[in-house]
Amino acid sequence: MSHNYKDTRPDMVIDIGKPMNFTGGLEFMDLTYTVMKKKKSDEGKWEKQEADLLHKITGYAPKGCITAVMGPSGAGKSTFLDGLAGRIASGSLKGRVSLDGNDMSPSLIKRTSAYIMQDDRLFPMLTVYETLMFAADFRLGSISRAEKRQRVETLIEQLGLSTARNTYIGDEGMRGVSGGERRRVSIGVDIIHGPSLLFLDEPTSGLDSTSAQSVIEKVHDIARIGSTVVLTIHQPSHRIQLLLDHLIILARGQLMYQGSPKDVGLHLVRMGRNLPKGENPIEFLIDVIQQYDQSEYGVDALAEFALTGMKPPQLSEIEMSFSTILPSPTPLPRRDKHSHDKGKSGKRLHLQTTGRSDQERDFDHSVRSPWNNSKSWSQSGIMQSIKLTPTRQRNVQKTPHPISASPGYYTYSSDILAGTPTPHSSDYTVNEDDYRTPNNAPDAAKYSLLGPKFANSFFEETWVLMRRNFINIRRTPELFLSRLVVLTIMGFMMATLFMNPDKSMQGITNRLSFFIFTVCLFFFSSNDAVPAFIQERFIFVRETSHNAYRASSYTIAGLITYLPFLLLQAAVYAGITWFALKLEGPFVYFLIILYVSLLTTNSFVVFVSSVVPNYILGYAAVIAFTALFFLFCGYFLNSHDIPPYWSWMNKVSTMTYPYEGLLINEYQRTEVFGQTLVGTDVSGINILQSLHIYHEKNPKWSKIYIMLGWAVLYRILFYIVLRFASKNQRT
Repeated sequence: MSHNYKDTRPDMVIDIGKPMNFTGGLEFMDLTYTVMKKKKSDEGKWEKQEADLLHKITGYAPKGCITAVMGPSGAGKSTFLDGLAGRIASGSLKGRVSLDGNDMSPSLIKRTSAYIMQDDRLFPMLTVYETLMFAADFRLGSISRAEKRQRVETLIEQLGLSTARNTYIGDEGMRGVSGGERRRVSIGVDIIHGPSLLFLDEPTSGLDSTSAQSVIEKVHDIARIGSTVVLTIHQPSHRIQLLLDHLIILARGQLMYQGSPKDVGLHLVRMGRNLPKGENPIEFLIDVIQQYDQSEYGVDALAEFALTGMKPPQLSEIEMSFSTILPSPTPLPRRDKHSHDKGKSGKRLHLQTTGRSDQERDFDHSVRSPWNNSKSWSQSGIMQSIKLTPTRQRNVQKTPHPISASPGYYTYSSDILAGTPTPHSSDYTVNEDDYRTPNNAPDAAKYSLLGPKFANSFFEETWVLMRRNFINIRRTPELFLSRLVVLTIMGFMMATLFMNPDKSMQGITNRLSFFIFTVCLFFFSSNDAVPAFIQERFIFVRETSHNAYRASSYTIAGLITYLPFLLLQAAVYAGITWFALKLEGPFVYFLIILYVSLLTTNSFVVFVSSVVPNYILGYAAVIAFTALFFLFCGYFLNSHDIPPYWSWMNKVSTMTYPYEGLLINEYQRTEVFGQTLVGTDVSGINILQSLHIYHEKNPKWSKIYIMLGWAVLYRILFYIVLRFASKNQRT
């Protein structure tokens, strides 16, 4: 179901002509983000209600300029940025976005934009050059290797990273580039392909003033090349403010101001607040916003002023000083007659805005300046773009304001603020199933202009990912070497502990203990892979959010990368124990079953690490499943003695098959391995039959096939989680 907001009133025509120096950019219309929140009713019951985190924000970000999104804490800056970048799940955000006059869907936004997160997620053991070169390999698949190198070298020079070209990125455990350089590398990774739209979430967070200044200067240069840049920023210095071209100030999900930073002082004057001498206009406006937020009027009065030019009611001296006294941002009870809480389950809870009367909605967009420019737009220009019939003008001027009817209240006259309001089109629609579905959805031709969704083929992506994986493993050998050392030491210990078993029942028991311990050892040796993907998951989400590569190629590359290392681990352990213990059966089968066991357990651990949010829960989950698999593998109770309601656990346990395979390889023969107390010979076949694992129609190779099946299943589940659950977006 779609709701058409088209203005069909015959006596009012809105002209949204753009200034002559307009060169395009990002436009957004009526962005509203609604979530369900729990609220305690008067009866003391918790009820779910709808709440607007963003409420009908309309505006623009001009091309070739830096648009800064600012506001107090909790204003909705990051939420607003996520909404523009297509990082909010379809259906949750309503509204419309267009770029250079073309309607954009979330998929199109992601393919034409780059998003630099607040945290720098980079591989610490790659150099600056290597990091940017891999980004070029992912995003510039159509050009030659030499051209990629040239573009990377040029980008390093432009970002001021020449001195850090061959320096490792580094992390908490190893020194690398500085914080400002790391942030510039993050920017370079996402702009290597020359996106027309760039989003940055708090690019100066955690940086000193000099580094922050350097980062914004580089972003300023990127904007001047022709990109549309939108960033959120908190308390920028005066030098950084001079680099900002366009300003959007939010509070409680509503638009408070939009326009040039130079016009903030004029906005305050028209609001009725004089700027104190020596005070920063932007900081003072945010202080005023907080004063209103904690007053009985709320920020709705300022949102109405930004929307229509209606002068907000003046605050008392107590209310103006209340923000410095109040220990928490809890606002006073609102004087507005509109209720913020309907008090019924399922009703909308307006956390950031109140409703307006029909009379107000008749003219709330008619004074919007389409592209506010402090140099080229004047108040008369705006009035020329609005054509009202005389009847409508008289009716508008007589409309009372719901908040205040004081003599200072602005009407449709020369007193109306010409600035903050933004362009409003009369033909926008909102679809509940797609938060940005214009009247005419993008067709296949529009997508084809952008080229393929991915820059490389599946095989090319897999090869690049494998090269990067091998470099990371070579430079961080601790994970691989730790497993190899553990298996080597344990192999020597097992070889000396279980050497030369007796031809007795105790000797058979000792040999069974060796096999079950081997299976458990190989399972536990893969547990240290839990944090490996958890640490890498954030990089995966950042890179795949803008189609750097496929989740399938990432899954296959990770599998192929570890195959030779798993084989080496299995071969070292098998070589030590096989000859020392003089095991029976083919050595090749012994090696293969150990190798496939490592592959299966590694696939299982990787799948678990993709599901859990952190490595602590990952370790807990792996240990819990290890205990269950060990309990039902057939060592404590064979498959015949397990109760029927638990027999399925024997089939699910990934320890069952390597344990049974090792026993079949050792005892599937008529050779005597011991004697009972009464002197009866016990052959290998007798041992397998007593354990209920010998079947002539169930050869030992079937155990390997089943283990391979489990490994494939876990990798498929891992891929599904990556493909559909590992997305950096709000719901």
